[in-house]
Amino acid sequence: MAITRQKLTFERLRKFKLTEGKSQEFLWDSDVTMLACRATKGTKAFIFQSVFLGKTLRMTIGGIDDWRIDDARTEARRLQTLIDTGIDPRIAKAEKIAAVESRQTELRRGKIIFSAAWEEYLKELKTGISAKTKRPYSPRYLADHIRLSDRGGNARKVGRGLTIAAPLAFFLDLPLSEISPTLITEWLARERQTRPTVTANAYRVLRTFLKWVNDHKLYQSIVPSDITQDRNVRKMVPISASKVDDCLQKEQLRDWFEEVRRLSNPVISTYLQVLLLTGARREEIASLCWDDIDFKWSSMRIRDKVEGERTIPLTPYVSTILSKLVDSQKVKPGDSKWVFSSNSKSGKIVEPRKAHNQALQQANLPHISLHGLRRSFGTLSEWVEVPTGVVAQIMGHKPSALAEKHYRRRPLDLLRKWHEKIETWILEQTKISKNKNVDVR
Repeated sequence: MAITRQKLTFERLRKFKLTEGKSQEFLWDSDVTMLACRATKGTKAFIFQSVFLGKTLRMTIGGIDDWRIDDARTEARRLQTLIDTGIDPRIAKAEKIAAVESRQTELRRGKIIFSAAWEEYLKELKTGISAKTKRPYSPRYLADHIRLSDRGGNARKVGRGLTIAAPLAFFLDLPLSEISPTLITEWLARERQTRPTVTANAYRVLRTFLKWVNDHKLYQSIVPSDITQDRNVRKMVPISASKVDDCLQKEQLRDWFEEVRRLSNPVISTYLQVLLLTGARREEIASLCWDDIDFKWSSMRIRDKVEGERTIPLTPYVSTILSKLVDSQKVKPGDSKWVFSSNSKSGKIVEPRKAHNQALQQANLPHISLHGLRRSFGTLSEWVEVPTGVVAQIMGHKPSALAEKHYRRRPLDLLRKWHEKIETWILEQTKISKNKNVDVR
């Protein structure tokens, strides 16, 4: 069927309508033979039609209300030029759209703020599983991330004034695309002057976060993958060395016990003694519930950040001082209440450092941190020549040797033999009786 052509004009386009009973109809231009106006139900648009590789090719140029007739002719000629040079106009259009979308995506990615990715990272930590331990991340691990990125400006829990911003707060309002080795180097140089240990911890958290960013499909390539391996960055990372003097010596035990037992708060007094005599982490002991203590079989179940849970002996003196708390708190068998309860929001002991520092001052002893009491247990155990593997198992350290990891499974009674030996020796240095009538204060 021959195609009737007319020169497209505004008036002809206005009068051109779809014949009743048809789905589409064409008005072909006589000037540019590849151009036509197509009418469908409710719409009229310019279309381009030609032949590419022996097959009919048809493309929509645009609505007649959006395109002028001369512009539509120019576009039709351009599309025909592509065909004449062996290019499929449909593919060329798709590639152009993809390129524009890619540029727009890169612009959006360049504006992603550190805090937005950080919040998503924290959500994943709450629900995800550690690749190292194959277990959910501990509440303490998540709390450390929140603490290190705190913006500050809150009322201090102890003392007056407002809290200062934590190290990672510096990055929160910056676009991820601005994170560079130079920026991190300057940040480390500034922060390490006043809080080197906290800065070192913050850097390790930042390093892990940036690795996560590069593995995330939405953030890949925004930050260089090797940014934390830059030579200048690594040079500025503070050394987190253990405090050499953060440990009780044999000759200091008597004075320490005397002042700790004199503390007015029996819960804190007992907590500090249990911390030293078990070598556990401060939060592990703070999180003890009464149903974790088995007085009948002399055992204590501890929620472990490494293994998830471990059971250690309940030694005679620790059993005695905990029994005093049972009486004062009127605990019933199987009670799930906190052992070391307080008036805090969580209901358990939160900040015993003030009382501990007071006891150290009264005893005229150098400062010892709560973690230093854990370090003291491991150090003092050498006086009674306890096998290092036994000490590590009681303290909840990860096995450091192949034999320890795969071939040592010490029963509780074997641990009890050595644990009681450690406790007996420590009490001998303090002149404290082990009998059950001992007063914890």
